[in-house]
Amino acid sequence: MLKDVLREAYSAMRHNRRRTTLTMLGMAWGIATVVMLLAYGDGFGQACTNIFAQFGTKLMIVVPGKTSMQAGGQKAGIPVRLTMEDVDILTTSIPQITHITPEVGKEASMQYDTRSFNFQVTGNYPNVYSIRALRLAQGRFYNQEDETERARVTVLASEAKEKLFSGRNALGERIRIDGISFEVIGVLAPKMQEGDSDINRVAFVPFSTVRDLKDTHYLNSIWFNYETTEYTRLEQSVRAVMAIQHKFNQTDRRALLVFNLMEQVHQFEVITLGLKILLGFIGTLTLGIGGVGLMNIMLVSVTQRTREIGVEKALGARRRHILIQFLAEALTITFMGGVLGVMLAYAVALSVGRLTLYSAMAKNAEAGDIRLAIHVGTLIVATLILTMVGLISGMIPAVRASRLDPIEALRYE
Repeated sequence: MLKDVLREAYSAMRHNRRRTTLTMLGMAWGIATVVMLLAYGDGFGQACTNIFAQFGTKLMIVVPGKTSMQAGGQKAGIPVRLTMEDVDILTTSIPQITHITPEVGKEASMQYDTRSFNFQVTGNYPNVYSIRALRLAQGRFYNQEDETERARVTVLASEAKEKLFSGRNALGERIRIDGISFEVIGVLAPKMQEGDSDINRVAFVPFSTVRDLKDTHYLNSIWFNYETTEYTRLEQSVRAVMAIQHKFNQTDRRALLVFNLMEQVHQFEVITLGLKILLGFIGTLTLGIGGVGLMNIMLVSVTQRTREIGVEKALGARRRHILIQFLAEALTITFMGGVLGVMLAYAVALSVGRLTLYSAMAKNAEAGDIRLAIHVGTLIVATLILTMVGLISGMIPAVRASRLDPIEALRYE
């Protein structure tokens, strides 16, 4: 039965080649539009993921502020000061924390040979490498042994290295930070840098060593990453623990600034989902135009083949046989056009390459640009949309053909 139906569909399409080809091209253009729009939505989402991955997604930064509410008999406006005791309390009180590091930084004079610049120097534990998702371009990062021995070693960010050493090798060389000699043991790969951010103009040194440059009793911030999906509840736990320790109101968001990157990640996920739905809807409308063209062509075909339908019914063909015959013809045109459309979408995606997005606003941000990557999920969604449009466009002419009266059909001139 299926073989006969397909043979009839192929014979009808072959008889009207030009009309079939034009209809197929319309469906191909429609499905190519759907695939490319969905691929653009996927590329936008991947670009956002890459941007946040540069800084670490499951990351929280705790920065001291000033109280804005009265609490525990203390008036508002009292500064909150973080110490190493807070690092220990957070570590013991919140088991979801995987890595944690204090941070103390200052702007320092860095000198190599005759070159001298003022850059930020920051002291952290060695695990800051994983917490902040740093990547090495050369050498190594300082380790626990360097931290224990208070080794005077430093890892330079990319622009800091370029300013101090230009194109020369920096590994093994010694620079002076506020007059103190440090050995360069590593150079970081460039990170995405927006505006005047100094993220690539930093020198990392062990936390124990930064004491030679600055008093570390009070911390600038505390960084940690974690293993839980309930990041909002985790932030509340951090505020609750610190509120007890520093005697401020837990709801006072100015007393303790907690930067939670997963909140921004979630916001962009919602934006990306909304964009995908919008683009999918636009693509469906475009494909629907091709579906209207298919329906019109099939209605014309029904009119031209009215006598043929009458003969088939006179020979015993039932309504469902006629319906399946015309529906199969419409779906064959639809899916052949779909195959051509997917091939066209792949060709466009490969030829376009990278579409500028974040690199227009930031340096070293090529990973934050959009790439039209066509995934299996995109093809599945596009196929479902194509099937829906093909069924709707083909069902109306097929139903009309199946309901023709055989006697009136045989009389048709």
